[in-house]
Amino acid sequence: MAAPPPTRPRRLLPLSLGLFQGALLLFFAIFVTYDEPSARAEDANLVANQLYGIFPLFQDIQVMLVVGLGLLLTFLPLYGLSAITHNFLLLNFSTQWALVLQGLLHHFHHGQVHLDLHNLLTAEFAAVTVLISVGAVLGRTSPCQLLVVATCEVPIYLASEWAIVTHLGVLDVGGTITIHVFSCYFGLGVSKALFGAARQPVHPKETPTPRSDLLSLVGTLILWVFWPSFVAVLCQPGDAQHRAILNTLLAMSASAVTTVVASSLLERDGKLSPGHLQNGSLAGGVAIGAVADMAVPPVAALALGSLSAVACVLGFRFLTPLLARKLALQDQCGIHNLHGLPGILGAAASAVAILVASEDTSRSRFSQVSPVGGNASEAVGGRWGDHGAGRQALYQAAGLAVAIGGSLLAGLLAGAALRLPCLARPPEQLCFDDSLYFNIQDQAESPGPGSTAEEEALALKERV
Repeated sequence: MAAPPPTRPRRLLPLSLGLFQGALLLFFAIFVTYDEPSARAEDANLVANQLYGIFPLFQDIQVMLVVGLGLLLTFLPLYGLSAITHNFLLLNFSTQWALVLQGLLHHFHHGQVHLDLHNLLTAEFAAVTVLISVGAVLGRTSPCQLLVVATCEVPIYLASEWAIVTHLGVLDVGGTITIHVFSCYFGLGVSKALFGAARQPVHPKETPTPRSDLLSLVGTLILWVFWPSFVAVLCQPGDAQHRAILNTLLAMSASAVTTVVASSLLERDGKLSPGHLQNGSLAGGVAIGAVADMAVPPVAALALGSLSAVACVLGFRFLTPLLARKLALQDQCGIHNLHGLPGILGAAASAVAILVASEDTSRSRFSQVSPVGGNASEAVGGRWGDHGAGRQALYQAAGLAVAIGGSLLAGLLAGAALRLPCLARPPEQLCFDDSLYFNIQDQAESPGPGSTAEEEALALKERV
């Protein structure tokens, strides 16, 4: 057996995480504090009402990200433990990193960063972009590479979100543009820069099994149930939040039914594709985010959910193979079909909804709480007039262009950084395998290594 690699690459992951957590402890000890409790009873009651209003939705989002999204990624039969663990690690790492950056940029007053539940919620939204983006390279990257993606993506997301929502005033309460579109094309940029022009062959370990597809579908069901909380949590309480919940439920219900129809028509013998069900059922939730709190008729939510499901299923059936064949673009989880295509559709729908809003419905206030905790981004349709509505529709299109262009460029740069040898990218033959990163009990009890593949796996474990 070849001599083991040096210690430094093998210890890179625990050393980097340990240094990060130590620096975070120092930062919190010096700068971070909670808001002081108010002496006025009225203010205390207001804070309590806000907490009771946001915390149940916050908990729903926690379940979505930790359990639902983690299980959704288990469609790879030999990579389920790694997928769930890496998802959980990235969620916590990215949230803490976003808290630091958001605190310094938006909540730093008199030498201190004031922390509350809203800040933690918006930091998790930044982490969501990382969890979505790494789906493009799932199974072919090491934990160190994933942490580099998170380190690069969170500040870029914060800058993009500020430019789109705060500067342009784009209406996107459910994160269709700022989260889903941005994270999709950032992930595709990372994938393209990391793998280059070489088309990745089909790996024997990436073919799902009935059990792995079942676990992934359970994750889809959990995400489907709690998705309205994700869309509505930043809405202004009251009518806007009520509309967001109703529109999201209608859109996701339509996407679930339409996915079954589209998959059955496209697949041989009318059978269903588990991959279509796992993703297409959620497409309506992605698309509806940009119009969720707008006073659109219920039929619009149903139509948008159905169209987004069709786009998602057609993307898996035709577009993903085409991009892989023509552009050598690797998209392991199909994030372009679930987040990119429905996100673009939702952004276009928001522009159309603004332009065609009637005088009766446009009197409703379209508003959202700014994710950075500043002033709400809002527009009152009754005061737009033709020129104002047209300008807002252009802003929606401009926000989409900023999200796609900025995320692609940043993703390409981040993907180039992932090619550094010290980040221990796994070789192709050892991808999609939990045994590379975990002590698996069954393998620990098996006889010692006797094949070349096992020797390579043991050597690579020393590196990662």
